[in-house]
Amino acid sequence: MSRRICVFCGSNPGRDASYLRLAAEAGAAIVQAGFGVVYGGGRVGLMGAVADAALGAGGEVVGVIPQALSRAEIAHEGLSQLHVVGSMHERKALMAASSCAFVALPGGFGTMDEFCEILSWRQLGIHDKPIGLLNHAGYFDRLLSLFDNMVEEGFVDRSHRKLFVDAPTTESLLSAMQLSPVR
Repeated sequence: MSRRICVFCGSNPGRDASYLRLAAEAGAAIVQAGFGVVYGGGRVGLMGAVADAALGAGGEVVGVIPQALSRAEIAHEGLSQLHVVGSMHERKALMAASSCAFVALPGGFGTMDEFCEILSWRQLGIHDKPIGLLNHAGYFDRLLSLFDNMVEEGFVDRSHRKLFVDAPTTESLLSAMQLSPVR
């Protein structure tokens, strides 16, 4: 199994400069913890900040981008590996196969799609890899409340609500995920 953490995050920088700092800190912290990074392959927004910081820390960075997005998200040409695939389905499958864990940072619909799909796959037993939600400055508080409401309303089993962890910093999230890198 590869020792890479898949990072889902926005292709936009967000309104607050702290999001870009968070993304850079996350990329560097993942490498410092002994892991490589797999992500969506763009060089803009939070995606670019994660990749650049991980590369700057001496880490392996693998990008996976659909052909249709390679121009819109401006594919990052300076990565350890860049895979250009035919569809979003291929992107998500290759990202999942190339990773030993998953972390979601702030982002939009694409980030939520990737996070919820990988969470659903874990619920269905398709994988048993750790999943983390980096809840910087309470960004995901409303989502976490929604998930809790799904449990209360009987749509999500309590045990399934525990299929991922959340934390406010990269270091605390990686610790909560109980990951063991191979050095």
